[in-house]
Amino acid sequence: MELKKDSNAVSIDMLLIVHSEKRRAAQGTHSDRQADPGALPQRRGGLQGVRNGIRRWQKFEGNDVHGSLAEKQHPQQTQVITSYDNQGTQLTVEVHPRDAMPQLLKKFSLAKRLQSDKNGNTRPRQPGTKDAHAYPWDRSSLKSMPLDLRQFEKLDTYASQVTVKSGLDELVSDLLQEAHSDLERVRVIWIWICHHIEYDVEAAQEKDRQAFKPTDILRTQKTNCDGYAGLFEKMCRIAGVHCVTVPGYSKGFGYQTGQSFSGEFDHAWNAVYLEGRWHLVDSTWGSGLVDSSTSKFTFLYNEFYFLTHPALFIEDHFPDNKNWQLLKPPQSLRQFESNMYHKSEFYNKGMLSAHPETSVLRTVNGKATITIESRAPTLFMFMLNGKQEHGLLSLRKNGMKLDIYPPAVGTHKLQIFAKGNSDIYSSVLEYTLKCNYVDLSVRLPTELHQPVGPSWFSEQMGIVKPSHPDPIIHTSDGRCSVSFDVEEGISVLASLHGDEGPITEETQRRYIFQLQREKRAELKVQLPQAGKFALKIFVKKRLEPGNYVFVFNYLLCCTNTKVNWPMFPESFGNWGQDNELLEPLSGVLPANRNVSFKLKLHGVAKALVKGQDTWPLTLNQEGYWEGSCSTAGCREIYVMVLENANHNFYSYILKYKVNAQ
Repeated sequence: MELKKDSNAVSIDMLLIVHSEKRRAAQGTHSDRQADPGALPQRRGGLQGVRNGIRRWQKFEGNDVHGSLAEKQHPQQTQVITSYDNQGTQLTVEVHPRDAMPQLLKKFSLAKRLQSDKNGNTRPRQPGTKDAHAYPWDRSSLKSMPLDLRQFEKLDTYASQVTVKSGLDELVSDLLQEAHSDLERVRVIWIWICHHIEYDVEAAQEKDRQAFKPTDILRTQKTNCDGYAGLFEKMCRIAGVHCVTVPGYSKGFGYQTGQSFSGEFDHAWNAVYLEGRWHLVDSTWGSGLVDSSTSKFTFLYNEFYFLTHPALFIEDHFPDNKNWQLLKPPQSLRQFESNMYHKSEFYNKGMLSAHPETSVLRTVNGKATITIESRAPTLFMFMLNGKQEHGLLSLRKNGMKLDIYPPAVGTHKLQIFAKGNSDIYSSVLEYTLKCNYVDLSVRLPTELHQPVGPSWFSEQMGIVKPSHPDPIIHTSDGRCSVSFDVEEGISVLASLHGDEGPITEETQRRYIFQLQREKRAELKVQLPQAGKFALKIFVKKRLEPGNYVFVFNYLLCCTNTKVNWPMFPESFGNWGQDNELLEPLSGVLPANRNVSFKLKLHGVAKALVKGQDTWPLTLNQEGYWEGSCSTAGCREIYVMVLENANHNFYSYILKYKVNAQ
């Protein structure tokens, strides 16, 4: 509305403020407290039933730059008219020079270029170029604005401990006690919802979903995604922060890799306006997760969905309006459906990228290869159709490589897990694997665990400078020798595993003979037959109790069908780590033969071989104990040592079996 009398025309802006008669009476005369920034009456809906009432005039002094400038140009003074009707409705009108900043807007801390929605609520501009982030992700940050999460530690603790005493307004008021910026206000609301509101699985699965009222959510502390988003928006508005609810499609609970989206939207989240820019949050997914096997919700806070970088948010959130992607260029629904879905834990665990960038893989000659790049060394594992089989996973300094060999033609489910800084492996990727050919020559041992081959992890566990850096060892005669340095105080244990043949749980260590030369350990391996075998390596700190820990394994391959090596002799606890066996290496000796023995034994006073009779071994100039014995009439042969010349007690160190006659 505009009145023109002369060259000094005035502009009339109207800011309508509604108070009940009860509140007006309690406050007494009109005062500056009515313009408290914390009380945002314009957010409570439109004005209804204003009638003629008593008018009162007030004068505002213009002290800011805009006001003083306007006053110089226009001699009119700013005037405010406050009117009440007989039912207590209050109407405040400000009359000010055309170029002056409205004083009421100043007092409400709303001196911004704001728009008004149909309900009279103020809001900033719609998302535009200023809000758009580049796509694809530039790897700079998981957040859409610079954040130091350490600054929220005390605030998060406070917010998570606030309890509901009465209504929503009081709850927000309590939360804002420790919040001093819009960012902190959003943070305390986010933290409170994520730690107190449970996802209502049953309600979410109902065909005719009912809207959740904030009062009901506070009472039951349960809701669905619409309720999460609505509650978050309502609390932000009470706190004076601009927030909207964004509906759309999601790759959440029940999502199947590669599925298409159509029809009704299945999810809702929020956008908040902070520091002149829109940002995205999803308090539903920030609060926890639903177990797909039990359909039960578990509180598990997820920081990822707070102010998520839009180029990452789009991986599992597709809004109804492309502008709310906050991306340049925006993605189409078809792209959203076909793009690789990296779960939030993919980024939480420090992953950067995965190749190939498609959720549906097809094998080539019966094999598919996946690589992952990470910010730091990370432990991985995989499952094909729910089992840790049919794959070779090798760790890299910054990622991993997985070669997968499906055992049958058809469609398979491949899951990849990462450990990160926690003690728990989390699912980070899922693939649909289509196989139209099986390479029967590639049959991996069932006991071939992950990872395969030495890596940064084996170095961390005390095994360094391996003789075989590659995970696969090929042997033409069925024998090989693997060696590596072992850090001081570390004990090494190895076992051999195959799916066929004579190897059992009792004999899996008998096809390996371990030698120790100062800091270097050597594993002599003899295969019982042709095939593929897992050579598993474990370590343990000598002075600490507990079991050996698996570190890695090699895949041993032999195609020579003539291979038929016997087991090594059985060694006992007194077999020293620095001892060395030259002959006989076979743990099974021929019957009725003279057999030569040659060993290097440290810290030994005497050594002998015991069968039907006893044959002493002598120490030669090269430091080896030598001698021979007859296997006639023997079923077993033992090597025994006397460690102290002043004692008469001999210890068993090796045991051989003798073939039946």
